[in-house]
Amino acid sequence: MLKVVDQLNNGSRRGSRVLREAAGAHAAALGPAASRPLRPPLVPQAARSHQRRGAPANAPRARQLYPGPGARDWQPPASALAPHPATKFCPRPFRGRSQSPLSALGVSGAGPGSGRTLLPGAAEPPGSKRPQSAQSPPGLTMKVEFAPLNIPLARRLQTAAVLQWVLSFLLLAQVCLGIIVILVIHNYWFLYVPYMTWLYFDWRTPERGGRRSNWVRGWTVWRYFKDYFPIHLIKTWDLDPSHNYIFGFHPHGVLVAGAFGNFCTNHSDFEQLFPGFTAYLHVLPFWFRCPLFREYLMSSGPVSVSKKSVSHVLSKEGGGNISVIVLGGAEESLDAHPGKFTLFIRQRKGFVKIALTHGASLVPVFSFGENELFKQVNNPEGSWLRTVQEKLQKIMGFALPLFHARGIFQYNFGLMPYRKPIHTVVGRPIPVHQTLHPTTEQIEELHQTYMEELRKLFEAHKRKVSSGMVSARIIWQEATEELLSALFAVTRFHWNFLHLPVIQRFSWRAGWRPRLQGVFLPVNARSQGAAWRDSLRAQSF
Repeated sequence: MLKVVDQLNNGSRRGSRVLREAAGAHAAALGPAASRPLRPPLVPQAARSHQRRGAPANAPRARQLYPGPGARDWQPPASALAPHPATKFCPRPFRGRSQSPLSALGVSGAGPGSGRTLLPGAAEPPGSKRPQSAQSPPGLTMKVEFAPLNIPLARRLQTAAVLQWVLSFLLLAQVCLGIIVILVIHNYWFLYVPYMTWLYFDWRTPERGGRRSNWVRGWTVWRYFKDYFPIHLIKTWDLDPSHNYIFGFHPHGVLVAGAFGNFCTNHSDFEQLFPGFTAYLHVLPFWFRCPLFREYLMSSGPVSVSKKSVSHVLSKEGGGNISVIVLGGAEESLDAHPGKFTLFIRQRKGFVKIALTHGASLVPVFSFGENELFKQVNNPEGSWLRTVQEKLQKIMGFALPLFHARGIFQYNFGLMPYRKPIHTVVGRPIPVHQTLHPTTEQIEELHQTYMEELRKLFEAHKRKVSSGMVSARIIWQEATEELLSALFAVTRFHWNFLHLPVIQRFSWRAGWRPRLQGVFLPVNARSQGAAWRDSLRAQSF
């Protein structure tokens, strides 16, 4: 056997053949003991410590220890590099790992440092694992899953309906504005002058109930849009048509598909479940400032979310009107991640005051599956992406979440939402007595009642609509650090003024501690504020 190893080390062409014959004869002689792995010849510790850098482990010992002519150009024999016919040879081994002649012969797991030798076709010992070099090399390749060609026509039409809705939401406003600019540049005054004149007198229409069209709301495209996800509306309590109501819609999601499908089309179950009611979905006033696009948007039923618009809807005599308000707003869309519900509602109390002013009952509405339609780029609070998004939101009035989902003809990447069911559950109404001038205590009490009803609604139906919602919970988003500082700030002084000895002596004796921002906070108030902030973060359902 030593002779065979010596011939292999010296690059003999007959080394590989002799090795296989000798191994076969050795296995026949040993019998059952042949299944035991054979260890390769070990290099002494002294030789390994003085081994020349860059020489292969199976090179002759003289060339490993003493560099000489041809030592750097040593290569294993060509016959040893030929793949064995009974084995599968990987043409692209891992970088940084040299292949020995034993591994090239198809001996699984053999090589420098492997500690075992197996013959081609022999079974590996139980509990052993194939080394990483024998597997396909890892990479960053992404497998694209294309849609099959035999998809039914109805599903193709559903995809087309949702595609036009997404493009309308993302691009139609810019296209309409570009049309007006082109008309002005090319001086088509007979087209844009009458429209601009009419737009001047029609500017307040979104705040006065809008201008809906039953023809547009009844388009067949909205039926395919509803069936794409699909969208379901669930009623848990009967409503009195002689009263007006405020539906608090949660969560916002990315594009609010559930609110649009249920309250802006005639193909939902709203008219069957709530006969005698008219729903008005309140959206950002920004969308009604885009010429031409505002006409298309109002034809589906949405109106402005301004205070005047909500008051106009709730002021109808005889009741029968429902104001659907997405309370989280654009800020909540930045936290619309699958499997998590973060609601921005603790500081949203304007809808409670309007409900008290008009005597409209509050109804919590939770749309399960709204956050599952899209994935967002990770944007935790404090990251540069989140900071840019929040600044753009303050400037433009709406958020820009970087979302993605599936494509049109493939399922890996694109702007099309996933086919996830949406279950919009309408909860129990909270009766509200009309109070023209509500106090802060009344607003706070009604706000807490609403949050408790919303929590009960979520806990009661999260197990019914989907098995994946069993462990889901609501996270009430607390106030920002700036708001907390403002709440517990007693007064403000300039920082240079705080350095006066008299002011410092008085403040430290009285128990005050100045902040770097120039805000005076008492010691007890700061501790109470920190405890309250920690309790807010710990409150989750």
